[in-house]
Amino acid sequence: MIRIALVLAVAVGLAGCDTVAGAGKDIQKGGQAVTSSAKQTQAQM
Repeated sequence: MIRIALVLAVAVGLAGCDTVAGAGKDIQKGGQAVTSSAKQTQAQM
């Protein structure tokens, strides 16, 4: 479920950017969200 939400968030972010720099920032934010989610999951194990 979290993966679907992250993919949708990245897709919406990419759809809203007009430049390559904007796309890079959106991708970076998506990566940060994935990293945060992974750390939370690891902490729960």
